[in-house]
Amino acid sequence: MHFRRALLLFAIVLGLAALAASISRSPSSNDRPTTAPTRFPPPAEDTTSTPTLEAGPPLRAARTIRFDSTHPRTRRVRAGTALTVVVDVDQPGQVDIPALGVSDAAEPLTPATFDVLPTDAGPAAVLFTPAGSSEARSAGTLLVRAGS
Repeated sequence: MHFRRALLLFAIVLGLAALAASISRSPSSNDRPTTAPTRFPPPAEDTTSTPTLEAGPPLRAARTIRFDSTHPRTRRVRAGTALTVVVDVDQPGQVDIPALGVSDAAEPLTPATFDVLPTDAGPAAVLFTPAGSSEARSAGTLLVRAGS
């Protein structure tokens, strides 16, 4: 008796689902639109001049520069060179390059990584602040030379 009731309930639910699907079906690509498509006039001839980009110094190929917070070093690069700066650390903390306006968290197995494009010549200090400390220490210096 319970089995028959379950089958009847299943048949009713299945029938209602089929009815709902047939009523709410979305139009397919074969259906014709019920209204005529809107036609727009062709665009007018544009007689204004198109602005052009000024030629600047050519960009150099991207390169990767690594720093180690336990052995600060100076790395030199020309302005306009796309860089990936990777900073390895011996303990968790925060790595900052204030001159480039970037910072990232770092751990011993997850170095801080920055994709930067330095354009201004001059030194950029790479600073590491260990977790739980407010004192930043040098992890190195990125010396940006004027491009030629």
